[in-house]
Amino acid sequence: MSKITFIGAGSTVFAKNVLGDCMQTPALQGFELALYDIDLQRLKDSENMLNNLKLSSGSTCIVKAYTDRKEALRGAKYVINAIQVGGYDPCTITDFEIPKKYGLRQTIADTVGIGGIFRNLRTIPVMLDFAADIREVCPDALFLNYTNPMAVLTNVMNTYGQVRTVGLCHSVQACIPGLFDSLGMDKTGVQAKIAGINHMAWLLEVTRDGVDLYPEIKRLAAEKQQQPHHDMVRFEMMLKFGYYITESSEHNAEYHPYFIKRNYPELIDRFQIPLDEYPRRCVEQISNWERMREELVGNQELKHERSHEYASYIMEAIETDVPFKIGGNVMNSGLIPNLPAEACVEVPCLVDASGVTPTYVGNLPPQCAALNRTNINTQLLTIEAAITGKKEHIYHAAMLDPHTSAELSIDDMIAMCDDLIEAHGDWLPTYR
Repeated sequence: MSKITFIGAGSTVFAKNVLGDCMQTPALQGFELALYDIDLQRLKDSENMLNNLKLSSGSTCIVKAYTDRKEALRGAKYVINAIQVGGYDPCTITDFEIPKKYGLRQTIADTVGIGGIFRNLRTIPVMLDFAADIREVCPDALFLNYTNPMAVLTNVMNTYGQVRTVGLCHSVQACIPGLFDSLGMDKTGVQAKIAGINHMAWLLEVTRDGVDLYPEIKRLAAEKQQQPHHDMVRFEMMLKFGYYITESSEHNAEYHPYFIKRNYPELIDRFQIPLDEYPRRCVEQISNWERMREELVGNQELKHERSHEYASYIMEAIETDVPFKIGGNVMNSGLIPNLPAEACVEVPCLVDASGVTPTYVGNLPPQCAALNRTNINTQLLTIEAAITGKKEHIYHAAMLDPHTSAELSIDDMIAMCDDLIEAHGDWLPTYR
Protein backbone atom coordinates (compact mmCIF):
# COMPACT_ATOMS: atom_id res chain seq x y z
CA MET A 1 0.00 0.00 0.00
CA SER A 2 1.31 3.45 -0.93
CA LYS A 3 1.53 6.03 1.82
CA ILE A 4 1.16 9.79 2.19
CA THR A 5 2.55 11.09 5.48
CA PHE A 6 1.37 14.44 6.86
CA ILE A 7 3.70 15.97 9.47
CA GLY A 8 1.97 18.69 11.46
CA ALA A 9 -1.39 16.99 10.98
CA GLY A 10 -2.75 18.85 14.01
CA SER A 11 -3.30 21.73 11.59
CA THR A 12 -6.82 20.39 11.19
CA VAL A 13 -8.16 22.91 8.69
CA PHE A 14 -5.12 22.56 6.44
CA ALA A 15 -5.18 18.77 6.80
CA LYS A 16 -8.81 18.87 5.65
CA ASN A 17 -7.84 20.82 2.54
CA VAL A 18 -4.79 18.79 1.54
CA LEU A 19 -5.79 15.29 2.61
CA GLY A 20 -9.44 15.93 1.78
CA ASP A 21 -8.18 16.70 -1.73
CA CYS A 22 -6.38 13.34 -1.76
CA MET A 23 -9.61 11.58 -0.83
CA GLN A 24 -11.25 13.25 -3.87
CA THR A 25 -8.50 12.09 -6.25
CA PRO A 26 -9.12 8.76 -8.01
CA ALA A 27 -5.41 8.03 -8.50
CA LEU A 28 -4.83 8.25 -4.74
CA GLN A 29 -7.57 5.87 -3.61
CA GLY A 30 -6.29 3.08 -1.38
CA PHE A 31 -3.37 5.18 -0.12
CA GLU A 32 -2.67 5.25 3.59
CA LEU A 33 -2.93 8.78 4.98
CA ALA A 34 -0.44 8.69 7.86
CA LEU A 35 -0.90 11.50 10.40
CA TYR A 36 1.74 12.75 12.81
CA ASP A 37 1.77 15.64 15.28
CA ILE A 38 3.33 16.30 18.68
CA ASP A 39 -0.02 17.69 19.95
CA LEU A 40 -1.91 14.47 20.61
CA GLN A 41 -5.31 16.13 21.07
CA ARG A 42 -5.05 17.96 17.76
CA LEU A 43 -3.78 14.77 16.14
CA LYS A 44 -6.87 12.92 17.37
CA ASP A 45 -9.08 15.78 16.16
CA SER A 46 -7.62 15.54 12.66
CA GLU A 47 -7.94 11.76 12.63
CA ASN A 48 -11.63 12.03 13.55
CA MET A 49 -12.21 14.80 11.02
CA LEU A 50 -10.61 12.81 8.20
CA ASN A 51 -12.56 9.68 9.09
CA ASN A 52 -15.74 11.78 8.86
CA LEU A 53 -14.63 12.90 5.39
CA LYS A 54 -13.80 9.33 4.42
CA LEU A 55 -17.28 8.22 5.45
CA SER A 56 -19.09 11.03 3.63
CA SER A 57 -16.98 10.84 0.46
CA GLY A 58 -16.77 7.07 0.09
CA SER A 59 -12.99 7.29 -0.25
CA THR A 60 -10.96 4.09 0.07
CA CYS A 61 -8.01 5.93 1.61
CA ILE A 62 -7.00 4.59 5.03
CA VAL A 63 -6.56 7.14 7.83
CA LYS A 64 -4.03 6.25 10.51
CA ALA A 65 -2.57 8.42 13.28
CA TYR A 66 0.93 7.81 14.65
CA THR A 67 2.70 8.95 17.80
CA ASP A 68 6.07 7.72 16.51
CA ARG A 69 7.36 10.00 13.75
CA LYS A 70 9.70 7.47 12.22
CA GLU A 71 6.90 4.92 11.94
CA ALA A 72 4.63 7.53 10.40
CA LEU A 73 7.30 8.14 7.77
CA ARG A 74 8.30 4.53 7.18
CA GLY A 75 7.73 3.58 3.54
CA ALA A 76 6.07 6.88 2.62
CA LYS A 77 5.99 7.83 -1.06
CA TYR A 78 5.01 11.44 -0.31
CA VAL A 79 5.59 13.54 2.81
CA ILE A 80 3.63 16.74 3.43
CA ASN A 81 5.06 19.19 5.95
CA ALA A 82 2.95 21.83 7.72
CA ILE A 83 4.62 22.34 11.10
CA GLN A 84 5.10 25.50 13.12
CA VAL A 85 7.86 25.31 15.72
CA GLY A 86 7.14 27.29 18.88
CA GLY A 87 3.61 28.31 17.93
CA TYR A 88 2.01 31.63 18.73
CA ASP A 89 2.83 31.42 22.44
CA PRO A 90 5.69 31.82 23.13
CA CYS A 91 7.59 32.14 19.88
CA THR A 92 5.47 34.40 17.66
CA ILE A 93 4.92 36.71 20.63
CA THR A 94 8.69 36.83 21.15
CA ASP A 95 9.32 37.51 17.45
CA PHE A 96 7.10 40.61 17.62
CA GLU A 97 7.47 42.01 21.12
CA ILE A 98 11.26 42.14 21.46
CA PRO A 99 11.82 43.94 18.12
CA LYS A 100 9.03 46.33 19.11
CA LYS A 101 11.12 47.40 22.13
CA TYR A 102 13.76 48.58 19.66
CA GLY A 103 11.20 50.44 17.57
CA LEU A 104 11.11 47.77 14.85
CA ARG A 105 7.55 47.03 13.74
CA GLN A 106 6.44 44.04 11.65
CA THR A 107 3.29 42.78 9.97
CA ILE A 108 3.63 38.98 9.46
CA ALA A 109 7.26 38.13 10.36
CA ASP A 110 7.30 34.62 8.90
CA THR A 111 9.55 34.93 5.85
CA VAL A 112 12.48 37.33 6.19
CA GLY A 113 12.87 40.23 8.59
CA ILE A 114 13.92 39.62 12.15
CA GLY A 115 10.86 37.43 12.81
CA GLY A 116 11.56 35.31 9.75
CA ILE A 117 15.20 34.86 10.75
CA PHE A 118 14.30 33.50 14.18
CA ARG A 119 11.44 31.36 12.88
CA ASN A 120 14.03 29.77 10.58
CA LEU A 121 16.58 29.28 13.33
CA ARG A 122 14.15 27.35 15.53
CA THR A 123 12.66 25.36 12.61
CA ILE A 124 15.79 24.27 10.69
CA PRO A 125 17.05 21.82 13.38
CA VAL A 126 13.62 20.16 13.49
CA MET A 127 13.52 19.89 9.70
CA LEU A 128 16.97 18.33 9.62
CA ASP A 129 15.73 15.74 12.13
CA PHE A 130 12.89 14.97 9.72
CA ALA A 131 15.45 14.65 6.93
CA ALA A 132 17.50 12.12 8.91
CA ASP A 133 14.40 9.98 9.46
CA ILE A 134 13.39 10.26 5.80
CA ARG A 135 16.84 9.17 4.60
CA GLU A 136 16.54 6.13 6.84
CA VAL A 137 12.95 4.95 6.35
CA CYS A 138 11.66 6.49 3.09
CA PRO A 139 14.68 7.77 1.13
CA ASP A 140 12.82 8.01 -2.19
CA ALA A 141 9.94 10.09 -0.82
CA LEU A 142 9.00 13.43 -2.34
CA PHE A 143 8.85 16.07 0.42
CA LEU A 144 6.15 18.70 -0.14
CA ASN A 145 6.94 21.64 2.11
CA TYR A 146 4.20 24.09 3.08
CA THR A 147 5.98 25.49 6.15
CA ASN A 148 7.31 29.05 6.22
CA PRO A 149 9.86 30.48 5.85
CA MET A 150 9.44 28.65 2.56
CA ALA A 151 12.62 29.54 0.65
CA VAL A 152 15.06 28.82 3.47
CA LEU A 153 13.46 25.59 4.67
CA THR A 154 13.11 24.19 1.15
CA ASN A 155 16.73 25.14 0.49
CA VAL A 156 17.92 23.44 3.69
CA MET A 157 15.99 20.22 3.00
CA ASN A 158 17.45 19.95 -0.50
CA THR A 159 20.99 21.14 0.26
CA TYR A 160 21.69 19.82 3.75
CA GLY A 161 18.85 17.36 4.36
CA GLN A 162 19.53 15.57 1.06
CA VAL A 163 15.79 15.04 0.66
CA ARG A 164 14.00 15.59 -2.65
CA THR A 165 11.92 18.64 -1.78
CA VAL A 166 9.62 21.11 -3.50
CA GLY A 167 8.15 24.08 -1.63
CA LEU A 168 4.50 24.95 -2.24
CA CYS A 169 2.79 28.28 -1.61
CA HIS A 170 -0.72 29.58 -2.33
CA SER A 171 0.46 32.92 -3.68
CA VAL A 172 1.25 31.78 -7.23
CA GLN A 173 -2.17 30.33 -8.04
CA ALA A 174 -3.90 33.20 -6.18
CA CYS A 175 -2.01 35.94 -8.04
CA ILE A 176 -4.09 36.35 -11.21
CA PRO A 177 -7.54 35.81 -9.62
CA GLY A 178 -6.73 38.25 -6.81
CA LEU A 179 -5.31 40.95 -9.07
CA PHE A 180 -8.04 40.77 -11.71
CA ASP A 181 -10.87 40.63 -9.19
CA SER A 182 -9.39 43.65 -7.40
CA LEU A 183 -9.33 45.66 -10.62
CA GLY A 184 -12.68 44.40 -11.93
CA MET A 185 -11.03 42.78 -14.96
CA ASP A 186 -12.12 39.60 -16.73
CA LYS A 187 -9.62 36.83 -16.00
CA THR A 188 -11.00 34.38 -18.58
CA GLY A 189 -8.31 33.07 -20.92
CA VAL A 190 -5.46 34.95 -19.20
CA GLN A 191 -1.97 33.52 -19.67
CA ALA A 192 0.68 34.39 -17.10
CA LYS A 193 4.37 33.78 -16.48
CA ILE A 194 5.48 34.04 -12.83
CA ALA A 195 8.98 33.61 -11.39
CA GLY A 196 11.28 34.96 -8.70
CA ILE A 197 11.51 33.88 -5.06
CA ASN A 198 8.78 32.78 -2.68
CA HIS A 199 6.54 35.66 -1.58
CA MET A 200 8.38 37.91 -4.03
CA ALA A 201 7.81 36.22 -7.36
CA TRP A 202 6.99 38.50 -10.28
CA LEU A 203 4.13 38.51 -12.73
CA LEU A 204 6.54 38.77 -15.66
CA GLU A 205 4.00 38.37 -18.46
CA VAL A 206 0.22 38.64 -18.48
CA THR A 207 -1.64 38.30 -21.79
CA ARG A 208 -4.91 37.28 -23.40
CA ASP A 209 -4.88 36.06 -27.01
CA GLY A 210 -1.34 37.44 -27.31
CA VAL A 211 -2.30 40.94 -26.13
CA ASP A 212 -0.24 42.42 -23.26
CA LEU A 213 -2.64 43.25 -20.40
CA TYR A 214 -0.11 45.15 -18.28
CA PRO A 215 -0.93 48.63 -19.70
CA GLU A 216 -4.57 48.27 -18.67
CA ILE A 217 -3.62 46.72 -15.31
CA LYS A 218 -1.35 49.65 -14.52
CA ARG A 219 -3.90 52.23 -15.65
CA LEU A 220 -6.56 50.76 -13.38
CA ALA A 221 -4.07 50.30 -10.52
CA ALA A 222 -3.03 53.96 -10.71
CA GLU A 223 -6.69 54.97 -10.48
CA LYS A 224 -7.34 52.62 -7.58
CA GLN A 225 -4.35 54.02 -5.65
CA GLN A 226 -6.23 57.31 -5.29
CA GLN A 227 -8.41 55.72 -2.57
CA PRO A 228 -7.43 53.42 0.33
CA HIS A 229 -7.62 49.68 -0.39
CA HIS A 230 -6.06 46.47 0.91
CA ASP A 231 -3.37 46.00 -1.75
CA MET A 232 -1.68 49.41 -1.86
CA VAL A 233 1.88 48.20 -1.22
CA ARG A 234 1.89 45.81 -4.16
CA PHE A 235 0.31 48.36 -6.47
CA GLU A 236 2.93 50.92 -5.43
CA MET A 237 5.72 48.40 -6.07
CA MET A 238 4.25 47.56 -9.49
CA LEU A 239 3.89 51.21 -10.49
CA LYS A 240 7.45 52.04 -9.36
CA PHE A 241 9.29 48.83 -10.34
CA GLY A 242 7.15 47.67 -13.26
CA TYR A 243 5.85 44.26 -12.17
CA TYR A 244 3.22 42.89 -9.80
CA ILE A 245 4.33 40.67 -6.90
CA THR A 246 2.64 37.39 -5.98
CA GLU A 247 2.37 37.72 -2.20
CA SER A 248 0.08 40.08 -0.30
CA SER A 249 0.72 43.71 0.61
CA GLU A 250 0.88 42.97 4.33
CA HIS A 251 3.76 40.60 3.64
CA ASN A 252 5.58 42.83 1.18
CA ALA A 253 5.35 45.87 3.44
CA GLU A 254 8.12 44.31 5.56
CA TYR A 255 10.24 42.81 2.75
CA HIS A 256 11.39 46.23 1.56
CA PRO A 257 12.76 49.35 3.30
CA TYR A 258 10.12 51.69 1.89
CA PHE A 259 6.91 51.33 3.89
CA ILE A 260 7.34 50.82 7.66
CA LYS A 261 9.51 53.74 8.76
CA ARG A 262 9.54 55.56 12.10
CA ASN A 263 10.53 58.81 10.41
CA TYR A 264 7.56 58.56 8.02
CA PRO A 265 4.67 57.37 10.24
CA GLU A 266 2.16 58.67 7.71
CA LEU A 267 3.09 55.77 5.38
CA ILE A 268 1.25 53.30 7.63
CA ASP A 269 -2.10 54.96 6.95
CA ARG A 270 -1.26 55.96 3.39
CA PHE A 271 -0.53 52.37 2.36
CA GLN A 272 -3.00 50.69 4.77
CA ILE A 273 -0.26 48.64 6.46
CA PRO A 274 -1.61 46.32 9.20
CA LEU A 275 1.14 46.30 11.84
CA ASP A 276 1.09 43.21 14.14
CA GLU A 277 -1.27 41.50 11.69
CA TYR A 278 -0.03 37.95 12.25
CA PRO A 279 -0.46 37.99 16.06
CA ARG A 280 -3.99 39.31 15.50
CA ARG A 281 -4.74 36.40 13.17
CA CYS A 282 -3.30 33.91 15.66
CA VAL A 283 -5.45 35.23 18.52
CA GLU A 284 -8.53 35.13 16.29
CA GLN A 285 -7.84 31.56 15.17
CA ILE A 286 -7.28 30.41 18.75
CA SER A 287 -10.51 32.03 19.92
CA ASN A 288 -12.46 30.50 17.02
CA TRP A 289 -11.02 27.01 17.34
CA GLU A 290 -13.66 25.47 19.61
CA ARG A 291 -16.44 26.53 17.25
CA MET A 292 -14.45 25.30 14.24
CA ARG A 293 -13.57 22.10 16.09
CA GLU A 294 -17.24 21.20 16.47
CA GLU A 295 -17.91 21.96 12.80
CA LEU A 296 -14.98 19.84 11.62
CA VAL A 297 -14.42 17.10 14.18
CA GLY A 298 -17.90 16.39 15.42
CA ASN A 299 -19.62 16.57 12.04
CA GLN A 300 -20.21 13.12 10.54
CA GLU A 301 -21.83 14.78 7.50
CA LEU A 302 -18.65 16.78 6.79
CA LYS A 303 -18.14 17.54 3.10
CA HIS A 304 -15.15 18.69 1.09
CA GLU A 305 -14.60 20.06 -2.40
CA ARG A 306 -11.17 19.72 -3.93
CA SER A 307 -9.19 22.88 -3.23
CA HIS A 308 -6.59 24.75 -5.26
CA GLU A 309 -3.72 23.40 -3.12
CA TYR A 310 -1.05 21.86 -5.33
CA ALA A 311 -0.28 18.73 -3.27
CA SER A 312 -2.96 16.35 -4.57
CA TYR A 313 -2.43 17.51 -8.17
CA ILE A 314 1.31 16.84 -7.88
CA MET A 315 0.70 13.32 -6.56
CA GLU A 316 -1.97 12.69 -9.18
CA ALA A 317 0.36 13.77 -12.01
CA ILE A 318 3.11 11.47 -10.73
CA GLU A 319 0.74 8.51 -10.29
CA THR A 320 -0.98 8.91 -13.68
CA ASP A 321 1.81 10.44 -15.79
CA VAL A 322 -0.65 13.12 -16.91
CA PRO A 323 1.38 16.35 -16.82
CA PHE A 324 0.44 19.23 -14.52
CA LYS A 325 2.08 22.65 -14.19
CA ILE A 326 2.78 24.21 -10.79
CA GLY A 327 4.68 27.15 -9.39
CA GLY A 328 7.26 25.41 -7.22
CA ASN A 329 10.11 26.38 -4.94
CA VAL A 330 13.28 24.60 -6.05
CA MET A 331 17.01 25.16 -6.08
CA ASN A 332 18.29 27.62 -8.68
CA SER A 333 20.12 25.19 -10.95
CA GLY A 334 20.63 27.79 -13.69
CA LEU A 335 16.90 28.55 -13.85
CA ILE A 336 17.24 32.29 -13.17
CA PRO A 337 20.85 33.19 -14.04
CA ASN A 338 20.82 36.65 -12.42
CA LEU A 339 19.92 35.20 -9.01
CA PRO A 340 22.48 33.27 -6.89
CA ALA A 341 22.92 29.58 -7.65
CA GLU A 342 22.70 28.87 -3.90
CA ALA A 343 19.21 30.36 -3.70
CA CYS A 344 15.82 28.68 -3.69
CA VAL A 345 13.67 30.17 -6.45
CA GLU A 346 9.98 29.96 -7.34
CA VAL A 347 9.48 28.98 -10.99
CA PRO A 348 7.04 27.11 -13.23
CA CYS A 349 7.56 23.34 -12.91
CA LEU A 350 6.21 20.42 -14.92
CA VAL A 351 5.03 17.41 -12.91
CA ASP A 352 4.61 13.92 -14.38
CA ALA A 353 5.72 10.37 -13.59
CA SER A 354 9.34 11.48 -13.56
CA GLY A 355 8.66 13.89 -10.70
CA VAL A 356 8.89 17.67 -10.48
CA THR A 357 10.92 19.22 -13.31
CA PRO A 358 11.62 22.97 -13.02
CA THR A 359 11.64 25.07 -16.18
CA TYR A 360 14.24 27.57 -17.33
CA VAL A 361 13.09 31.17 -16.86
CA GLY A 362 16.10 33.27 -17.85
CA ASN A 363 17.18 36.57 -16.34
CA LEU A 364 14.60 38.56 -14.43
CA PRO A 365 14.28 42.28 -15.18
CA PRO A 366 17.29 43.81 -13.39
CA GLN A 367 15.27 45.75 -10.83
CA CYS A 368 13.27 42.63 -9.93
CA ALA A 369 16.40 40.51 -9.54
CA ALA A 370 17.95 43.25 -7.38
CA LEU A 371 14.96 43.29 -5.03
CA ASN A 372 14.99 39.48 -4.83
CA ARG A 373 18.68 39.50 -3.98
CA THR A 374 18.12 41.80 -0.98
CA ASN A 375 15.95 39.06 0.55
CA ILE A 376 18.15 36.20 -0.65
CA ASN A 377 21.12 37.75 1.16
CA THR A 378 19.32 37.40 4.49
CA GLN A 379 18.08 33.91 3.62
CA LEU A 380 21.56 32.60 2.84
CA LEU A 381 23.12 34.12 5.96
CA THR A 382 20.35 32.63 8.08
CA ILE A 383 21.18 29.19 6.64
CA GLU A 384 24.86 29.84 7.34
CA ALA A 385 24.04 30.62 10.98
CA ALA A 386 21.92 27.49 11.39
CA ILE A 387 24.43 25.14 9.77
CA THR A 388 27.63 26.52 11.33
CA GLY A 389 26.17 27.42 14.73
CA LYS A 390 27.97 30.77 14.59
CA LYS A 391 26.13 33.65 16.25
CA GLU A 392 27.91 36.19 14.05
CA HIS A 393 25.93 34.98 11.04
CA ILE A 394 22.66 35.71 12.87
CA TYR A 395 23.91 39.28 13.17
CA HIS A 396 24.89 39.28 9.51
CA ALA A 397 21.43 38.08 8.48
CA ALA A 398 19.79 40.85 10.52
CA MET A 399 22.17 43.53 9.25
CA LEU A 400 21.45 42.53 5.65
CA ASP A 401 17.68 42.49 6.04
CA PRO A 402 16.26 45.50 4.14
CA HIS A 403 13.64 46.59 6.67
CA THR A 404 15.68 45.90 9.81
CA SER A 405 18.80 47.65 8.54
CA ALA A 406 16.78 50.67 7.36
CA GLU A 407 15.39 51.21 10.87
CA LEU A 408 18.09 50.24 13.38
CA SER A 409 21.77 50.91 14.04
CA ILE A 410 24.27 48.06 13.94
CA ASP A 411 24.57 48.12 17.74
CA ASP A 412 20.80 47.90 18.18
CA MET A 413 20.51 45.07 15.65
CA ILE A 414 23.12 43.03 17.51
CA ALA A 415 21.56 43.79 20.90
CA MET A 416 18.12 42.85 19.58
CA CYS A 417 19.43 39.53 18.22
CA ASP A 418 21.03 38.78 21.59
CA ASP A 419 17.74 39.53 23.36
CA LEU A 420 15.87 37.28 20.94
CA ILE A 421 18.36 34.44 21.41
CA GLU A 422 18.02 34.71 25.18
CA ALA A 423 14.22 34.92 25.06
CA HIS A 424 13.96 31.85 22.81
CA GLY A 425 15.89 29.75 25.31
CA ASP A 426 15.52 26.05 24.54
CA TRP A 427 13.64 26.78 21.30
CA LEU A 428 17.04 27.49 19.75
CA PRO A 429 20.24 25.45 19.69
CA THR A 430 23.31 27.00 21.32
CA TYR A 431 25.15 29.50 19.13
CA ARG A 432 28.81 30.24 19.67
